[in-house]
Amino acid sequence: MTMKATCIAAFVLAAPGLAGAAAEDAVETMAREHADDRPVPAAAAGEPTIDVEGGPVRYGAYQGYAARPKDEAKGGVIVIHEWWGLNDNIREMTRRLAAEGYLALAVDVYNGRSAAEPGEARELASAAMSAPERTDENLRAAYAWLEARGVPAIGSIGWCFGGGLSLQTALLHPDSLDAAVIYYGHVTTDRDELASLEVPILGIFGAEDQGIPVDAVREFEATLKDLGKSAEVVVYPDAGHAFANPSGTNYEAEAAADAWMRTLEFFDRYLAGAP
Repeated sequence: MTMKATCIAAFVLAAPGLAGAAAEDAVETMAREHADDRPVPAAAAGEPTIDVEGGPVRYGAYQGYAARPKDEAKGGVIVIHEWWGLNDNIREMTRRLAAEGYLALAVDVYNGRSAAEPGEARELASAAMSAPERTDENLRAAYAWLEARGVPAIGSIGWCFGGGLSLQTALLHPDSLDAAVIYYGHVTTDRDELASLEVPILGIFGAEDQGIPVDAVREFEATLKDLGKSAEVVVYPDAGHAFANPSGTNYEAEAAADAWMRTLEFFDRYLAGAP
């Protein structure tokens, strides 16, 4: 359970109504549980289907990592990191999206830092938690950067901490973001928050995830559908938290491969297929 508790800590950053001492205590508690945890090198993702170019970029006042296909992009994707920060695993996922034909921009909400051990991650998470307005500004800047490059449609994707922020990106752009993918991130069931959302949602979760209870996920799905929103939620029965992260010990290859296939089909439908 090396990735589970660390990512649970990050969920509190995006959780409505949880801030200040309560959120900080939650981060510290989860960090203590993962005192011996470390991010490890990502597993091979396979050969890209097309040539890609990648490197650091400035978007507004921030610096992230972008990867682009050799040919014209069929859409743009905002890529949002886990609580470890913008590390090699997230750069690889960004390149994988570019290999599928998307201009992918990985944001950095840690201002150029990433964590190699839980103490660092706790420090960075606490700093991000203390400045939610800056995180929102960061996500808006990423959207503006992609929009300025003329991509026909823009989506978002995030894992763990980034999964919650992928939903936050949709809430910040409720009628202009074209698709949002949430990998085991914090979700809200507040009808007022979700009512204005016109963004198709794909939610990917694990039934064994103790940080994101299935009941909350199903309530999120039911609320969206009751509001008439476009939402698809997939819960993998034998998967826990962070099952799609090849750089974590909770990695479940079969479930991760199926989730990635669903992700690409979803983006092809709402981004590449957008008018």
